[in-house]
Amino acid sequence: MVSTLLTPCGRARQAVAGDRGARGGTAPTRILDLGHPRVRSAVRSIGPAPRTGEGPAATVAALRRAHRWISAEVRPVYSVEEARPVSQVLRRGRGSCSQRIAVLEAVARAWGVPSRVRGLVVDGTFWYPRFPRLKWLVPDQVVLAWPEFRIEGLSEDDHATAPWLPVSELFDEASEPRGRTGGFTNAGPETLFEALSRTSVDWDGATACPASDGSCDLSAYLLTDLGRFDSRDELFARYGQTLCAPARLLAEPVLGRRAAGF
Repeated sequence: MVSTLLTPCGRARQAVAGDRGARGGTAPTRILDLGHPRVRSAVRSIGPAPRTGEGPAATVAALRRAHRWISAEVRPVYSVEEARPVSQVLRRGRGSCSQRIAVLEAVARAWGVPSRVRGLVVDGTFWYPRFPRLKWLVPDQVVLAWPEFRIEGLSEDDHATAPWLPVSELFDEASEPRGRTGGFTNAGPETLFEALSRTSVDWDGATACPASDGSCDLSAYLLTDLGRFDSRDELFARYGQTLCAPARLLAEPVLGRRAAGF
């Protein structure tokens, strides 16, 4: 009952029939404030943008480089302010998985790579391993903005959503080793953001998981697919953040500094 009261009232999180036709874009938004000096500085630190004509592999490689930089420079915490501007996340040097993914989106847009998000409503039980003694405080539903990047020249034979590349497929067929094996279980020090670089994160049950470990298939936790949106700003404006404003106000001072995974 308590976890239900933590979520925004009057927000029916149900999918809208038909294709939303989200085109995404490269323009700044309130959250993806890529024109801010702090964001521009981060983009320079990550390195050169992929050059036009180099092909999809170069764009994907640049996004992987950005992911690695964010993993190293932005410490993972349990922040609940999902609409926090990217410039503020960088100033703090810490952020939730949602906030760190937003940094990746901002970098992509700064490079001229369009992004959009898929709105996913995920069962709160997915986060129970993180809070074994506080399960009753975990929201019943978590709204997740799952980004996609428009990669010109991406092969439809390799990616069903081409030319859009979901962030979960960013490291598919990566030349560098992925490290330890096994799917993502949402337990231990590894976060969802870090897991992207070493294992499949599949919300649709479409990935052929190893017979010995099916935990890369997370489709059982997906309650609702809200469709695609031009930006995470649009998603949160329509369906709200995971927690209501009073709950965020009370939780953020504590969770916003608590290291994720511990």
